[in-house]
Amino acid sequence: MKIWTDKNFPIIISCAKQLSRWTEAEVLDMGYKPIEVTENTVVVRGDMRDMMRLNLFLRTAHRVLVPLLRTTCRNIRDLYQAVLSIDWENLLEADGYFSVSSVVHNYTIRDTRLPSLHTKDAIADRMREKCQRRPDSGGENKGAAVFVYWEKDEAIIYLDTSGEPLSKRGYRKIPGSAPMQETLAAACIMAMHWDSKTPFLSPMCGSGTPAIEATMIAMNRAPGALKGHFAFQSIKGYGRIIPGESAPTVAPRQHSGASPEQIWKEIVLEAKSHETTDNLPPIIATDISPEAVENAHTNAIAAGVAPYITFKACDFAETPIPEAKGCIFFNPEYGIRLGNPKELAPVYERIGTFLHEKCPGWMGALITGSQELSHLVNLYYKTRIPFFNGPIDCRLFLYEGCELKGQNINGNE
Repeated sequence: MKIWTDKNFPIIISCAKQLSRWTEAEVLDMGYKPIEVTENTVVVRGDMRDMMRLNLFLRTAHRVLVPLLRTTCRNIRDLYQAVLSIDWENLLEADGYFSVSSVVHNYTIRDTRLPSLHTKDAIADRMREKCQRRPDSGGENKGAAVFVYWEKDEAIIYLDTSGEPLSKRGYRKIPGSAPMQETLAAACIMAMHWDSKTPFLSPMCGSGTPAIEATMIAMNRAPGALKGHFAFQSIKGYGRIIPGESAPTVAPRQHSGASPEQIWKEIVLEAKSHETTDNLPPIIATDISPEAVENAHTNAIAAGVAPYITFKACDFAETPIPEAKGCIFFNPEYGIRLGNPKELAPVYERIGTFLHEKCPGWMGALITGSQELSHLVNLYYKTRIPFFNGPIDCRLFLYEGCELKGQNINGNE
């Protein structure tokens, strides 16, 4: 495959379970027409510019993958031969570095590390044969990246253009206990239909992820802008001029050619030119733990958004409420990874009381992995949306108006 010059190849965008709905919405908003959507993938077609843009701008995706080979694969020997058949000498630098990750569901595989190891071996053997030397490989998130998806008797070998998952923006320096992943936080904000102009409140802010993601959305900052490296930057030919190609801001007739590296820099510069800090709405993050607030502030500094978030150490009921109505997001303990369900019951009751009494007319939201505790909020919810917070099956409850049960004629179910 000629990733730098091919004009129309499939691009597979992977995401966490239950997030493809929101990834699809992002893709549509970017002007792409998905050709397939599954539980955890969205497929589009495009070229190198599209691949780069998707890596830079997607907030809810994990990886941007380009398929190299789809084949029948019954055992580890079949996988080795399939990987060996790919022209890696045209994709990887012989003196470079690459990593391999894999997801495997095949009954012949007892040790899940073996597919990645055999993939590395096959790539190294092919490169040694064709180039008389081979790139280094390992588990570090640097260099190029390969991803293997092996389900029963079928395997797909991908060029992973992201490398380190897109969910790892690079700002969460202090994760705290049971942190919310960046992609999930972004999806929850999208589900709330926040307009980026009204206040956004994040009581129980923990490591600060929801408030930071909301601020980046309000600033129109590309989520990939903080990442130091994408795997596509280590694909062979990244720094070489491609005749006839031009960077986005340069007319073709004024430029005889451009390298993918130059094109990427132009895309990033263009994205930065659309960022704004004018007229940002109030964004407030509070937590009863002073240490959590300090950690959240540290993460916000790393993200470059600290000046635009108000932090306060206090009980959630003391969170400052702006006059203008907006969105308020709760991510309390569920009693699964953290907290005791019996001790959490009064907390959920207080959340409902607080939303009803202090935030009438607001869009309230609460994500939890406990259906039993969710009932104690005692508010009419407009909808509940399934999400996975790691392995925990959760629901995001949206309380439009924050009305008590029984006050809405439409009922609660």
